[in-house]
Formats: sequence, structure tokens, C-alpha cells
Amino acid sequence: MSRGFVKEGDQEELPMIPPRADLPPGTVNFVTEFGYGQLLAERDEMIHERDNTLISDENENRIAVNLINAKLQLLLDRIASAKIVNLAKQPKNIVRFGAEVFFKVDSDPTIQHYQIVGVDEANVAKGKIAFISPIAKIFMDRKVGDRVTLKLGKAEKQFEIVSIKY
Repeated sequence: MSRGFVKEGDQEELPMIPPRADLPPGTVNFVTEFGYGQLLAERDEMIHERDNTLISDENENRIAVNLINAKLQLLLDRIASAKIVNLAKQPKNIVRFGAEVFFKVDSDPTIQHYQIVGVDEANVAKGKIAFISPIAKIFMDRKVGDRVTLKLGKAEKQFEIVSIKY
């Protein structure tokens, strides 16, 4: 149908969908088993939300369902591309995906730690960083006792790996 015959009020704007966590093109979507379970739970939650959306205004209901469907499609794409890494098969003495790395920063004796996880599972407040993050990258393939440097603009931070756990 020609746009000349469409009433202005009948045109819907496409919903703005917030993007998922960044995963650069060509990067394998590594996930832990726990992270994969979180993705599946999120999918189930979205499907439940979509199937139970009941807004009295038909137009508003359709818009809400379309928004959920668009978010769901992004999630389904992420689930389909997920490659689960079995942490039990990771080398225990080397930092790889899934490792929990315990470290000291500069001369501070306080031991800190992060687990290196998939982009959708990452949550710094919970001690989980994405495998594509700068800190995770400098830790990869390192061993206990190794010192690595992270450049932050003009400043540098020195990290010493104290222990590794899977």
C-alpha cells in the first residue's frame, strides 16, 4: 500500500531496543555453565512476560509485545551463539576463561579477585569481569606469581597474581 493512503496515526515508530552487552564482531561468545543458565532463565522470564502482557488498549499492548519480542530476539541470538566452557577442564595453574584470579594491586597488600566470565554474565559489583575487558586480557595465560601491568591513560597499575581458582 502506498504511504499516501496510510493515516498518520496508524504509523508505529520502531521501538528503541537497548543493546545487550558488547561482544565485538567475530568474537566467540564464551559463557560459563552458570552464565548460560542465566541466559535461559532470562529467556523464560521474557516469554512469560510477553505471554502475560495484557494492556487494555490494543495498540499499547501490541507495542509492548513487539518491544519484548525484539529484546527476546537479541537474547535468542546470544543464546544460539553461546559456547559453554567446561571450567573443570581448564588448566588449574594458568588463567583462562572462567578462572577466579586473586591478585594484589601495586604495593597494596589487600588481595582482590575477579572471575573471568562471558559478557552477559559480567558484573563488577559481583566480582565478575568479561573476558574481553582489559584486566581479563592482561591476566590471560598467566600463572601465580606473574606480574602484569595495565596502562590507564598516563598511569600504570601493577598486578601480581596470588592464586587461581576454577
